[in-house]
Amino acid sequence: MDCQLTQLVIGYPGHPVAGPLSATLHQGELCCLLGANGVGKSTLLRTLAAFQPALAGEIWLDGQRLKEITPRHLSTLVGIVLTDRVRTAGVTVRDLVAMGRSPYTNFWGKLTEADHRQVDQAIDQVGIRPFTERQIATLSDGERQKVMIAKALAQGTPVILLDEPTAFLDFPSKVEIMLLLRELAHEMGKTLLLSTHDLDLALQTADRLWLMGRDLPLAVGTPRELAAALPDYFPSGHLSFDAEHLRFNLL
Repeated sequence: MDCQLTQLVIGYPGHPVAGPLSATLHQGELCCLLGANGVGKSTLLRTLAAFQPALAGEIWLDGQRLKEITPRHLSTLVGIVLTDRVRTAGVTVRDLVAMGRSPYTNFWGKLTEADHRQVDQAIDQVGIRPFTERQIATLSDGERQKVMIAKALAQGTPVILLDEPTAFLDFPSKVEIMLLLRELAHEMGKTLLLSTHDLDLALQTADRLWLMGRDLPLAVGTPRELAAALPDYFPSGHLSFDAEHLRFNLL
C-alpha cells in the first residue's frame, strides 16, 4: 500500500513546524526519514499515524484521505513503533506481541486460533522465539526493539512507521534491526518509513530517503540520487561527505 502526502503542513495550531511536504511512500520499500534535530521528523510520523492533525494538505492511504478513515480501520492499515518505553510489569514477550491483534479481537479481547497463528508468525519473522516467555523488563534494548517490531507485524498493517528504532542500540544491534526492516519491506511487501540519526547506516540500507531541513524543501530520492544534497541538510564544519562511498568523514 502506497502512502501519499500532498502539500502537507505539520505542526501545532499557530506554530507550523514543516511544510508544505509532498512525497510518496512506496510499497515494498524501506524509506529513511533523515534530518537534524528539531526539523519535524517525529511530528511528521505522529501526523502520518493520525496522533495529531495536519495543519493543511492531505495524507492519502490507498486512495483514501487519512482524516476520513475511522480510528479502528486505521489501526488495521498503519502500525507505529515508538522509542518510548511502555509499562510492561509482569508482561511477557508473547503477551506484548499478542497486543498487536487488538484491532481484530472482540469486546473481551479474546484471541482466535487465527490470531495466535499471526502472533506466532510475527515472532518467527523477527527471530524472538527463544525468549517469548521472558518478561519484557528482563530484555536488552535490542531485544525489546525486536519485540515491538513483532507486535507491529502481528497487527498485520501494510504500513509501518518507526521513530528512531535504532536509538540506544549498540552498533551490531543497529545493523541487525536495519537489515531486518529492509527484509520485511522487500520480502513481505510492507511500506516502511523510519526516522533515524544513523546516517551512514541509512545510506547503506534504505531504498529511498526523505530529507528534511530547516528552510529547505523535502528532498526525496535514492541515497545515490540525493548524495549531492546531503551536505546542505547536515551542514557542519567538522564533516565532509564522500559521495562516491556514501558516507560522512571527519575533517
